[in-house]
Amino acid sequence: MEPRDPKDEERAGGITRKTLLKAALIGAPIPILAGKVAHASLARDVAAAGEPLLPTPFCDDGDDPTIPQTEGPYFKPNSPQRTTLPGTGTPLTISGYVFGLSCRPLPNVLLDFWQADRNGAYDNSGFNFRGHQYTDANGAYKLTTIVPGLYPGRTRHIHVKAQAPNKPVLTTQLYFPGEPRNSTDTIYDARLLMTVRTNGTGREATFDFVLNVQGAPPSPTAGPTVSPTTSPTAGPGGTWQAGRTYAAGDTVTYGGSTYRCVQGHTAQVGWEPPVVPSLWQRVG
Repeated sequence: MEPRDPKDEERAGGITRKTLLKAALIGAPIPILAGKVAHASLARDVAAAGEPLLPTPFCDDGDDPTIPQTEGPYFKPNSPQRTTLPGTGTPLTISGYVFGLSCRPLPNVLLDFWQADRNGAYDNSGFNFRGHQYTDANGAYKLTTIVPGLYPGRTRHIHVKAQAPNKPVLTTQLYFPGEPRNSTDTIYDARLLMTVRTNGTGREATFDFVLNVQGAPPSPTAGPTVSPTTSPTAGPGGTWQAGRTYAAGDTVTYGGSTYRCVQGHTAQVGWEPPVVPSLWQRVG
């Protein structure tokens, strides 16, 4: 769970299994100390015998499940599937991995994000600064958004729901380090701090979620148990096409209705006009 002291990644002079996994996933070099990662073949032998694997001792580096927190009064179901929450403000990217208790990355985990705009306001009539995505085969995710604004009574934060396929939903919040209100916000928890750095005019943040799941769950066959999205209407007809680039002002038809593009974008499955009011306005 981000953040952590760099020394926490090397317990008892060793390297955590989670660090090794992350390095392998991103192709980054990591120093392997002779004698510190030994008998790797034993795990393969155990797995080949059909027996369950026990967590590597070095995995015990504070990776308790990510703690739950209140969803707040501003959650809305049926958010659009997208990795970018378009809007004006200080650019922010959040990236990381989702792990289970065995330190294995979890694919196909649903992450539903929502936040305030730069003025501290939530869009409760549409879906601005709301969207969901799924972790990739490596358990990785990336969100492109803006730094949320402040509003009375709370420190700066981003809401998220996380759910592995057919597992319970975790509702929690992510926080920014160095915020004056962190010390007065009664909901704030330092264990949910992101690691944040400045990059040009924007910010880059990282956070790894750890779900109360023992191993990598299978690929979902019917989607998450509680899905925040609605499936596109089968065979709606019309002129809208996934993969096409639309400019503001363009009009399309979908499911018998006419929509006007309100923000330029490249269409993709999950961004059909009826479910993405931040991109399309129904006009007829």
